[in-house]
Amino acid sequence: MTGVDATAREMASALRRREISARELLEEHLARIDERNPRLNAIVSLDEDRARAGAAAADDELARGDEVGPLHGLPFAFKDTHAVAGWPTTYGSTLFADHVPERDELIVERIRAAGAVTIGKTNVPEFAAGSHTFNRVFGTTLNPVDPTRSAGGSSGGAACALAAGMVPLADGSDMGGSLRNPASFCGVVGMRPSLGRVPEWPMSNQWETTSVGGPLARNVGDLALLLSVLAGPDPRAPQALGDPGGTFADPQAAGLSGLRVALSVDLGGAFEVDHEVAGVVESAGLSLAGAGARITSSYPDLGLAEDTFRTLRAWHFQARFGRLLAEHPDAFKPSLADNIRAGESLSGADVARAYSQRTALSETMREFFTSHDVLVLPVSQVPPFPADQEYPTAINGNPTATYLDWMRSAYFITVTGCPAISVPAGTTRDGLPVGVQIVAPHGADLRLLEVARAVEALVPGKS
Repeated sequence: MTGVDATAREMASALRRREISARELLEEHLARIDERNPRLNAIVSLDEDRARAGAAAADDELARGDEVGPLHGLPFAFKDTHAVAGWPTTYGSTLFADHVPERDELIVERIRAAGAVTIGKTNVPEFAAGSHTFNRVFGTTLNPVDPTRSAGGSSGGAACALAAGMVPLADGSDMGGSLRNPASFCGVVGMRPSLGRVPEWPMSNQWETTSVGGPLARNVGDLALLLSVLAGPDPRAPQALGDPGGTFADPQAAGLSGLRVALSVDLGGAFEVDHEVAGVVESAGLSLAGAGARITSSYPDLGLAEDTFRTLRAWHFQARFGRLLAEHPDAFKPSLADNIRAGESLSGADVARAYSQRTALSETMREFFTSHDVLVLPVSQVPPFPADQEYPTAINGNPTATYLDWMRSAYFITVTGCPAISVPAGTTRDGLPVGVQIVAPHGADLRLLEVARAVEALVPGKS
């Protein structure tokens, strides 16, 4: 199979064998985009003429016998927060509606060097803040399973485009769950790599690493292919881990027999979880136990994560957007403006406390993983919520105070520095996708992929 519903690996292989041309593959994807994007609004800044020129160039390279990269000829739409030279990059903000970068950032540079054909961008929330994709430049991205629901965010356009077959692979970034939450909502796979696994450049602060770049795909094998392109050291990124990207290209499914799995729905009552989501996580545990895994109701104490994440997020947002907010107070959505202003009152002692706590959380996880191989918990605390809401206002009838409350299951993991992946695990009674989050020790990204492939195999149709 080489059409839009094939795996990215099948498409890439068919292109290299000349069974399909990059032009033909592009036209199939453009037809799918024409069919589905007007309703879903996942891909923005689409440029069909430049995409066709890129596909033609990819075919010419193969015809000449040039050595080509692992993504050669695959259509690709970059997250609209990632700078792509010569293409509009709006960050979902009216302040940058006409912004066209002059250079690629590192993630884009690597994907383009691997041979992908740029077709456009994927929609994001304003400045990637919040896990529901809407902005005043392009509007709202809708869930491909149920278009009355949110696609998640901030990589919501990317996850939606993947699930709808508009692109074979997608890039994203993750601070509070922006790769994991939309993957769960749209029924695809999204991975937040270990700190340093996917280097980023340029950055305003190389040492503030709550946000990382990473891959999205329709299955774990395709995600590993993209991670193999994104990962690896770069001299411009001093904190990059040294393992070459090719390490992650083809992970084999781990044997589940004897795997030490800590499973927790809410980390000991640390956050509220929708009852249907909890049921999917518990069912995943039963499936793992049936495959021979050793399941325990264990969890690390991440009580420091709430203050740590919110402090670092506010500090980072104020440093990055404080001047813009002062100059353009009406150009920001209220929730983001409030988050930026929260950083204005922070002291050096507050930031130091947050980093000290983050260090303690890292040590907590290191010790926890001496007696467990992986931790399994919800990705999102709720299933996809109505698209006309900015965020869920209640969980199980209990009100949420802020637009971040329903994301604790994701951002508690953020501040540990550990790799985490969202794998489709089931649905609600209404058929809405629900993912399960698998967490591994820092640096154990390959092992995480191996476990994720095995977990994926327990869910029909996802391998």
